[in-house]
Amino acid sequence: MISIREIQETNRMIEEMNLDVRTITMGISLLDCIDSNLEVLNQNIYNKITTLAKNLVSTGDEIAKEYGIPVVNKRISVTPIGLIGASACKKSEDFVTIAKTLDRAGKEVGVNFIGGYSALVSKGMTKAEELLIRSIPLALSSTDVVCSSVNLGSTKTGINMDAVRLMGEMIKETAELTKYQDSIGCAKLVVFCNAPDDNPFMAGAFHGVTEADCIINVGVSGPGVVKKALEQARGKDFEFLCETIKKTAFKITRVGQLVAKRASEMLGVPFGIVDLSLAPTPAVGDSVAEILQEIGLEHPGAPGTTAALALLNDQVKKGGIMASSYVGGLSGAFIPVSEDQGMIDAVLEGCLTLEKLEAMTCVCSVGLDMIAIPGSTTAATISGIIADEMAIGMINQKTTAVRLIPVIGKEVGDQAEFGGLLGYAPIMPVNSFNCEAFVNRTGRIPAPVHSFKN
Repeated sequence: MISIREIQETNRMIEEMNLDVRTITMGISLLDCIDSNLEVLNQNIYNKITTLAKNLVSTGDEIAKEYGIPVVNKRISVTPIGLIGASACKKSEDFVTIAKTLDRAGKEVGVNFIGGYSALVSKGMTKAEELLIRSIPLALSSTDVVCSSVNLGSTKTGINMDAVRLMGEMIKETAELTKYQDSIGCAKLVVFCNAPDDNPFMAGAFHGVTEADCIINVGVSGPGVVKKALEQARGKDFEFLCETIKKTAFKITRVGQLVAKRASEMLGVPFGIVDLSLAPTPAVGDSVAEILQEIGLEHPGAPGTTAALALLNDQVKKGGIMASSYVGGLSGAFIPVSEDQGMIDAVLEGCLTLEKLEAMTCVCSVGLDMIAIPGSTTAATISGIIADEMAIGMINQKTTAVRLIPVIGKEVGDQAEFGGLLGYAPIMPVNSFNCEAFVNRTGRIPAPVHSFKN
């Protein structure tokens, strides 16, 4: 049971430290919607989403009012559409009709985003999955709340370099089709290695095929709470520092557990997981970068940054798993550039580079996230960056991801404006030396030797 004292302490964290429940995400299986007739398939999808999620937004609002806990986003994730549309979709435009159906259903129930316009191609692509991937630029440029993700590799299967090359091209095309909004379509598109199938955070959320028909996942975030707690650890040793982070993460996760259980009860839907992620926002005091500064760095990117982030990520996970039996998703620390004012400041000061961010992704929860790069960056260079990040995930048996935004018409020194939780970002320089000969090799990079465990 959660005590009154914990509720009072939670209220203080909300009022003073920017604690929030970042998202309640309803995962919906669309496997029973499959039909070889595209029109019937679309109608089945629309009917199921609007039936199961009709009370999702009002439930989130009611919970926020009941407990005084801000519930920032209400979202939906669905079974990867690359699987659902395989029998009905014969061309890329057919898949786009499904994206538009998802968009219409999401707007009907009032959610912020709907994820799952996705393909899982870590070892190879079916014809349908390739069609979906090629449809992504048009799908994202002609919808508002749809998010897309593609899993390109895993520790067990290696890296599908054909898909890596194709995704570099699709990211460029998406940027072009949304160039009048600073290429914002790319902010709704992420590529993964070792993608989790219970992730409530966009743009990478999808409902895994091993999941129940419908579940509730909650993502809770509190970088401001951790930063405030660490003010008491100034000058103390690493043991005190780690214990402080761990205890604070425990308290934050308990909030997520409370909300998840209540949402599950009110909606009559099973509880899935709590994702405890220190996911920043552009708001002052809600920054992972500020936590790293509180640990002892002048700016993220300074020597010691990767070690400090590793410490933070590990203690967050340790605290979280003590607070709930079902911690999952991408739990840990996120380091998106555009959504974190402290990260933006570090880039502008010249302290944080793309190469240092890549090193930090070895120990953070996701990877290269919400990074604006010059619009002139080639598709091959983007694919090369993706391949590097996929390799980090594959070798280290962790989830890694890339969400790059080549902002068409802008170069280093310019700034991209995305608005809302996505914030703004300085255009970061990219190594321009050529990698085309590497990227254009066909096939896949084999799984590492330590993948053979069965």
